[in-house]
Amino acid sequence: MTPLERAACQSAPWRLFARYVVLPWALGGDVPVGRVLEIGGGSGAMAAELLERYSEITIVVTDFDEAMVENAAHRLRGYGERVEVRQADAIALPFENASFDTFVSFIMLHHTVEWEKALAEATRVLRPGGKLIGYDLLKARPMTRLHRSDAGGHRFMEIDALQSVLADLPLRSVAVRPGLAGLVARFRAERVA
Repeated sequence: MTPLERAACQSAPWRLFARYVVLPWALGGDVPVGRVLEIGGGSGAMAAELLERYSEITIVVTDFDEAMVENAAHRLRGYGERVEVRQADAIALPFENASFDTFVSFIMLHHTVEWEKALAEATRVLRPGGKLIGYDLLKARPMTRLHRSDAGGHRFMEIDALQSVLADLPLRSVAVRPGLAGLVARFRAERVA
């Protein structure tokens, strides 16, 4: 994550945008349940919103960037035992198989060059019937220009590739919905037994 992206993720405008735009659209009516895993949780803005809205969940927030892990831990400490913040690599999650009821990812998979492996890992750690919910940027000229300064650290997905990857995983009820004129996509699925 570039210093500019890190600053943006920690800003008050981002928190408001996350609360009123990103989270409602990304969830698309899905309700996270049980033990939730968020990868690429950044500053913890999305986790805080989830914890506020859904009082019955617990959440493990991960990020690869140690500075973001520290920031999220600071922001989320008031939620006590309902939250755990850890450093983790999305393509090699340090969790047992079938250990989460819900997996969420909000605008972070494009930071993972091997996003296919991250989705496979997400599926691995979901319990049968568990929900996979995500929202990310798609490969489009405005997005590649915006992230030009860190070209090696990003790989945007295309809608067909995302659908293909999800279809090849042990998932059912897969749905992929593009938005914002093809700049973003919301995706959801359930883990099969």
